[in-house]
Amino acid sequence: MTIGVVIAAAGRGTRLGAAGPKPLLVLGGETLLARSLRLFLGYPEVVSIAAVVSDPARFGAALGALDPRVRLVAGGAERQDSVRAGLAALDRTDLVLVHDAARPLADAALVGRVVEAASRNGAAVPCIPVPDTVKRIGASGRVKETVPRETLRLAQTPQGFRTEVIRRAHDEAARLGTVATDDAGLVERLGLPVAAVAGSRFNLKITSPGDLRLAEALLASPPGEGDV
Repeated sequence: MTIGVVIAAAGRGTRLGAAGPKPLLVLGGETLLARSLRLFLGYPEVVSIAAVVSDPARFGAALGALDPRVRLVAGGAERQDSVRAGLAALDRTDLVLVHDAARPLADAALVGRVVEAASRNGAAVPCIPVPDTVKRIGASGRVKETVPRETLRLAQTPQGFRTEVIRRAHDEAARLGTVATDDAGLVERLGLPVAAVAGSRFNLKITSPGDLRLAEALLASPPGEGDV
């Protein structure tokens, strides 16, 4: 089995107040993008990686010499456009993983769960339970209802797909002009099954300075065995 990886790394880091692109922020001595690249390059099954960035020349200078499996690809106006550009740049593979560089703490166990489920089901998304009570708020600012959370989950990346499934999903979205907030959502619109696998509450997404500080703390004191 061969695997291709699209890393969405065209974020500007506006909410972080970053001076440069968010994927070039340093965490634990490595940029966010470099951490994701290292994770996926550790798999011999990964034969092609498209890192979709805002400025390939700038990222190339910042990252230095890259593994020959890695290509820097110019991103589009929206995340969905960027992932589509990344898919077009990949070599032919059996599976595709789509990951956000803003999630630098994804680990090998998580990737393994996604790969296994995607190869078996066609598509897979890592999820974690919603830990808090969920309220639906009306336009007036008042609570309209409490939403049962037992079947709710928070989606993460990497998300995995058989190659023909994710290409078809993006082609159909481009044809119809539809937009989803993640790639699994595009597959769902085709009426195809998407398996939910256990995510990790440590696989946080870096969107604010507080998230970056939390990630630094987690690196300093890694989760223990059995933590999810």
